[in-house]
Amino acid sequence: MKTRIFTLALMFCLGAMPSVVLGQSSGTPTKIGLINIQEAIVSTAEGKKAAADLQKKYQPRQQEIQKLQQEMQAINDQLQKQAATLSEEEQRRLSRDLEDKQKIAKRSTEDAQADFSSDRDEAFRRVGQKMVKVIEDYARENNFTLVIGSDQVPIYYAVKELDLTEAIVQRYDAANPAGAPVSGGPAAPAHHAGSSTAKSPK
Repeated sequence: MKTRIFTLALMFCLGAMPSVVLGQSSGTPTKIGLINIQEAIVSTAEGKKAAADLQKKYQPRQQEIQKLQQEMQAINDQLQKQAATLSEEEQRRLSRDLEDKQKIAKRSTEDAQADFSSDRDEAFRRVGQKMVKVIEDYARENNFTLVIGSDQVPIYYAVKELDLTEAIVQRYDAANPAGAPVSGGPAAPAHHAGSSTAKSPK
């Protein structure tokens, strides 16, 4: 929170514009760039591959949960449609069966979501660490004084030329081919609104 407040204060002082001058005597222009780091991560070839790997990894567990949901729906339909013809003992048996499946489905869903989030966050961290180095190198080579994360700080207006996201993705892909071996198991980046990435198991 303190970092965000500091960044906002810095933006206010600079006017959040690329041509602001910090000290007229030095004549050094302030060149500012914006990057949506989450969008950049999920847009890289490595990020897309990680998302696909994660979907593949969790597909069997998702299918198991869907099967349980179908079985629960079938039992519930039977209890409602055959309420007049089922014996009390059969109704109790079906109700217990439904309750047991509900507990299993709830536990399985929670476990799958927790594991999915852990894998996703690990990939987000792994790609993010390498991307920070790419951003630093790009900023130095192109004389940027400040690069701001537009997904972390509210940006109410900025000219399109300030957005470095696409350029950073291209440079990242060139330095980190998707087929290159990476440490850790398959994982997917964190979800970002407006971006395409793996969906959490439901």
